[in-house]
Amino acid sequence: MNPAPNLILVGPTGAGKTSIGKRVAERFGLAFVDADQAIVERTGASIATLFEHMGEAGFREREKAVLHDLLAGHGQLVSTGGGAVLDAENRMWMKQRGYVVYLQVSVEAQLKRLGRCTNRPLLQRADREQVLHDMAVTREPLYREVADLTLDTVGLSPPEATARLTQLLAHRWQPIEENA
Repeated sequence: MNPAPNLILVGPTGAGKTSIGKRVAERFGLAFVDADQAIVERTGASIATLFEHMGEAGFREREKAVLHDLLAGHGQLVSTGGGAVLDAENRMWMKQRGYVVYLQVSVEAQLKRLGRCTNRPLLQRADREQVLHDMAVTREPLYREVADLTLDTVGLSPPEATARLTQLLAHRWQPIEENA
């Protein structure tokens, strides 16, 4: 059993962090927090707008600040953005402040799940498949570095992945209470 104040989901876009995360949070009585949505709420701008006006580096700075604030809390499931692991401090905070689950997915499955999605700035290119492969090469080792548990979501519906993850977590993770 690995106790931690938060449950954190990492993985590439299209892995199911939000859809699975909401269900798992409900099963464990945790507050669900989508880090990207928290960035939007804090800045008042969409992720696409932030990328357009600040570039990826500016977005990553805001992501880092929001993630740091979120992970200071407890009793929550935090769904991170796919690139949150790129920053070494983010990875350190994740390991210190949560039990980290890596939701794994193949590039082929990502392409199917994302369809014609237009709200992911890094994928607004004709060579989406190559972009996803390139991101996987860079990010996969970082997801593995922070992960306490890995779940391959390929071939699983969100309810199936939720059931499997809930079962695994029941034996491996215990939320710890902290004084607010």
